[in-house]
Amino acid sequence: MRISVGIFLIAAGAIIAFGIRDTSGPIDFTVVGIVVMLAGAAGIWLSYNVANRNRARTDDAPVINPQVEEQYNTDPHQYPLQHEIDVTPTEHKNRRA
Repeated sequence: MRISVGIFLIAAGAIIAFGIRDTSGPIDFTVVGIVVMLAGAAGIWLSYNVANRNRARTDDAPVINPQVEEQYNTDPHQYPLQHEIDVTPTEHKNRRA
């Protein structure tokens, strides 16, 4: 049952419970309306819990495999470089010579 159906049942139950004042028959419309409103409220509660049952569950499994994640590690290397890297653009190297 979706939330809209639950709201419809609450509205229909309120109309039955508070809008109909027929006391001549064997049916008590106030009780019938209240029962329909409770069914609508239960439907809303149930649909909310079914829709959100996955959010309450916690999962301790890693999202990414640690071995795969190691490939994308961006920490600096632990060993120093043995030589200096020249990052001067080639057009400036030619002007110096």
